[in-house]
This record gives sequence, structure tokens and C-alpha cells, in this order.
Amino acid sequence: MIEILSPTELPRARQAGALVADILQTLRSRCEVGTNLLDINRWAQSMITEAGARSCYVDYEPSFGRGPFGHYICTSVNDAVLHGLPHDYALANGDLLTLDLAVSEGGVVADSAISFIVGDSNPPESVAMISATERALSAGIAAAGPGARLGDISHAIGSVLSEAGYPISTEFGGHGVGSTMHQDPHVPNTGRPGRGYRLRPGLLLALEPWIMADTAELVTDADGWTLRSATGCRTAHSEHTIAITNDGSEVLTLPKQAQP
Repeated sequence: MIEILSPTELPRARQAGALVADILQTLRSRCEVGTNLLDINRWAQSMITEAGARSCYVDYEPSFGRGPFGHYICTSVNDAVLHGLPHDYALANGDLLTLDLAVSEGGVVADSAISFIVGDSNPPESVAMISATERALSAGIAAAGPGARLGDISHAIGSVLSEAGYPISTEFGGHGVGSTMHQDPHVPNTGRPGRGYRLRPGLLLALEPWIMADTAELVTDADGWTLRSATGCRTAHSEHTIAITNDGSEVLTLPKQAQP
């Protein structure tokens, strides 16, 4: 089922998006060399609880995971790209960390992910990967609007990633959100323009370009959740929740300092 929000529900979606953006930026500012992934999870739990919101992850039990996720945020490091299960690991200088957070507030879900490098090291290949996902995300957002089709978004994202030289996996991608975290439609990170579902005002989409440096093959960690690159190469992931509006699209999870 594809859920369409009414105009009266959009303010609640904005509120959820603002909360997710604020939590992610706060966590990013706290992440430094020596920070433990379990501390990041505790900080996320505290901020979600204090806001009176609900985590979408703690009880999440999809077919591709092993039992309930049991944590409040995904923390993926280096060769881990998706669904990183927080564990006892202290971040090192130069680690590429992805934080992925989905929260329900006021009955509406917002979902966002950021990738960044820990410490004062800036490996060029990691910087390039993060930049590619951010540029692909911007292209996907620019392609979204009433009357556009899902394939337009997928094509825009995939074109940026392909031109940057990265393999693209369609095993996981963007998705609809609304009253629950994962809904139809699925939004692959590559596709053909002019194809697929026609976008309507009130539709919420989580767009999430993610890449691995030299492979499109994923392997699942022993924890049953964390997805890593099959070759051990580094990865990156960027995600925003957007709302299709009468005039185009609105990014709901944009950090305050990045808002126009």
C-alpha cells in the first residue's frame, strides 16, 4: 500500500523530520576518536525518549534481519554500509561512520542517514565516496515532484553514482514512509526515467543512495544485521526524507544550518 498524507498531516511530518535531523547533527558533533558505538546508541535513545518520540528500530523485525534490532540507531563503520548493529567498538581516527536514524513522532515517521569521517584524517577516497552519495541524493531530490515518476528519481541518483565510477546495488534502496518506516513504493538507486509510479502531493519518500567502493555484493555479519561490502572496501550512505508537494518536493530532514 502507498500512503498519502493529507495537508493537515504535513506539519507532523515536518516535526518528525526536524527531530531526526537535530539528533543526527548532535550525534555527529559528539562522535570523536574513542567514542564507543554503544554510547552513540545510548545518546540516541535518550534524545528520542526526551522528545516523547518512538524509535522505529528497537522492535523492528523484518525478514532480512535476525530477530528484533534491539537498538535505537544504525552505526555502520568503514566496510559496513547498512543496518550496522551498535556494538562495543571505539571509533578510530579516519573511520568512515554512517549514522542512520528513523523516528516516529506524532504518528509520522522520518528517516535519514549521514556519513562522515571521524577525527582529523580525510582519506581522499572516503571523501569522494561521501560526496558522491550526497550529490546523488541532491539529484534525486531535484527530480522529485508532482507528476514525476519514480524512475526519474532512480535515474537521477544512478546517473551520479555511475558517472563517479561506483557499482550500484539494487538490493536495498529508498522507500515510502508515513505511519510506518518501510512502505511502498521501493525506490531503487538506478532506473529508467519516465517509468514507475507517478508521484502525488502528500507522498513521503526516504531517498538513500549508498555505495561500496569496488563491489555491488553485500555480505551479512555474524550479528545477523550488519551488511558489509563483500570485498572489505569502504562504503558511504546518505539519506533524506522528502515530501512531495504541489510545488515540487520538500526535504523534511534537512539540518537547521543547511535550511534556506
